[in-house]
Amino acid sequence: MVIYLLGVAIVFLCIELYRRYFPVKGISCKTNVDEGKDTIVLDIRDYNDKGVSTKVAMQIPYAYLKRYSSEIPYKSLHVVAANRIELNLGLRFLLKKGYHVSSFEILNCPCIEKGGVVNGI
Repeated sequence: MVIYLLGVAIVFLCIELYRRYFPVKGISCKTNVDEGKDTIVLDIRDYNDKGVSTKVAMQIPYAYLKRYSSEIPYKSLHVVAANRIELNLGLRFLLKKGYHVSSFEILNCPCIEKGGVVNGI
């Protein structure tokens, strides 16, 4: 019985670690959004983390994303996040809801120097 509970706890721990730390494949890192395209810039950073100004169309922090996801139009999205964990959780949520995420941006990210490539993604 104890081994069974330990196994279940390990499985749940692995699932949570995957959701937070493994990157979402197929979405590129871009610092500049194409202005001509029909892309909406969605900022999922906290309200307090607004040090760098970007051309943001919508601002919904990740903590409020579930509540206000119905306000996001079903167009191509460019997601701005503060860190990798927030980005992974936000991208997985948006993709699960059926949104098309074309690109993302992490402020102060090393992908800026690599020309849009983060860990081969």
